[in-house]
Amino acid sequence: MQIIQKTTDFEIEGRSAVTIGKFDGIHLGHQALLRYIAEQRSRGLKAVVFTFDPPPAAFFGLSGGKELMTGEEKRTAFERLGVDVLIEFPLTAETAAIAPRDFIEGILRDRLHTAYLAAGADISFGAGGRGSCRLLEALQEPCGYRVQIIDKVRYQGQVISSTAVRVQVEKGGMESAAGMLGRPFSLSGPVVCGNRLGRTMGMPTANLLPPKNKLLPPAGVYFSEVCIGNCHYRGITNIGCKPTVSDSRQPGAETYIYDFDSEIYGREIQVSLLKFKRPERKFSGMEELRRQMRKDVEEGRAFRKFP
Repeated sequence: MQIIQKTTDFEIEGRSAVTIGKFDGIHLGHQALLRYIAEQRSRGLKAVVFTFDPPPAAFFGLSGGKELMTGEEKRTAFERLGVDVLIEFPLTAETAAIAPRDFIEGILRDRLHTAYLAAGADISFGAGGRGSCRLLEALQEPCGYRVQIIDKVRYQGQVISSTAVRVQVEKGGMESAAGMLGRPFSLSGPVVCGNRLGRTMGMPTANLLPPKNKLLPPAGVYFSEVCIGNCHYRGITNIGCKPTVSDSRQPGAETYIYDFDSEIYGREIQVSLLKFKRPERKFSGMEELRRQMRKDVEEGRAFRKFP
């Protein structure tokens, strides 16, 4: 996958099938758009995603700077879903002021050579978000592209959106979040050294320190699944700051991986959070903590991902 970033000076070679958006979470609605443009590859078109860096919500101060997916997680997902070219368009005061018609003519027509465009009915773009599907449809003939407006995808009767997924993650509703994402909510990154407390208790853990812009669910214990390379393992994960043993305020993810005993410091792993078990709390001492950890591990081993 080709990635175009940190520049407004670019041009795609050949014709393209394009979709535009923020794509936070790459939920089932986003995935529908991506399938439509990927299908156009059979016509010789390049599948192109046009998104923004930083994300508009972060740029305009609407999200607290927290995202469902990091930039690297998005890139991995886009490539897996068949995207040929990812454009991370620099969002600045100047680029945010581009008039909607100038965006269509100057970027979609002249730089992306768009032949096909997949868009949601609520698409907005250009200065003040005034660009709409109506404008895209009005200019499709003079600009030489065909626009297809895609219906909203629903989960249990609710329209799927990044905001709806965010609400579930923020309250620990991991099953509902997974239903809208089409996969469990996950964290990924290199395994870092912790305080090795779990190892002294006979329960070694893999530690992740998510970047500050990564949205995390409530502090607590979660049944989880861990992907290391091409292998998947069951796990149980603590999200939080380990209040019994540390004064650190930096939240992290600490995962006990079942039936696994290999050295993985520095390796990239993905931890998928399947179900919230209990909130994080401070214990009276190490013995109470040890008893609770053993109980958590036993319950995690009995947990089944699917009923």
